Amino acid sequence: MNAVSSTVMPAVAAPHEMSRGRVLGAYLQEMRTECLRYLRNPGFMIPTLILPTAFYLMFGILLGHANGPDAPRYLLAAYGTFGVMSPGLFGFGVALSMERDNGLLTLKRALPMPPGAYLLGKVVMAMFAAAVVSCILVLLATLVAHVQLTPGQMAALFATNLFGSLPFCAMGLMLGMLIKGSGAPGIVNLIYLPMAFMSGLWFPLSLMPKAVQQIALVLPPYHLNQVALSVVGLGQGAVWPHVAALAAFSAGFLAIAVRRLRRHG
Repeated sequence: MNAVSSTVMPAVAAPHEMSRGRVLGAYLQEMRTECLRYLRNPGFMIPTLILPTAFYLMFGILLGHANGPDAPRYLLAAYGTFGVMSPGLFGFGVALSMERDNGLLTLKRALPMPPGAYLLGKVVMAMFAAAVVSCILVLLATLVAHVQLTPGQMAALFATNLFGSLPFCAMGLMLGMLIKGSGAPGIVNLIYLPMAFMSGLWFPLSLMPKAVQQIALVLPPYHLNQVALSVVGLGQGAVWPHVAALAAFSAGFLAIAVRRLRRHG
């Protein structure tokens, strides 16, 4: 009977692996849907775009030249850094913690999609928002504040802001894995705003107490701002230590987030 059954019953098919084209399509579709989802969310996009723009209009343009001829140039770098922090911290930190609580992350992990598509989609969304903020600020600086930038400087500042969003994506991923969804907005704001202030994004660190200057050295926005200042011609010293610090921050935050994800999901 067993022999007959084994010849009559069809063999169980091996699990079908997705082709490379389907895997690529899944990644692209997830990137597209993440970007559209946040573009249609005014609660995310309006603060992300309006806050750095409004601050630059007020302090970089209306009051900028009263603080010195280099103030609009200095604040272009500073508020560019401030602008690219938000998509990573809130798009990852707040959104991920809420999606963990409401079960969306569990659903995403159960779907037949590449495991990295969900996270890569959020990274692309954050980089897209950072690119929009960067373009707006550069246009305001060159057309309204009359900051003189070469095409090379514009391209370098755009790339700095674009890839400078990655450490904050990693930080947001870590926070999203550590905090509860209900308290996420308040906790992320308590990190976001003081970190920006103590990194010298609103006032030069030379005007701040010595203790704040020391704290700034261990904050990612300080190092990104130093790279941006070098790009616009106001940097002091070598750039590579700041780039290395940003890479180290990204790796550390990512390692903590992955460890937490493997343990608790």
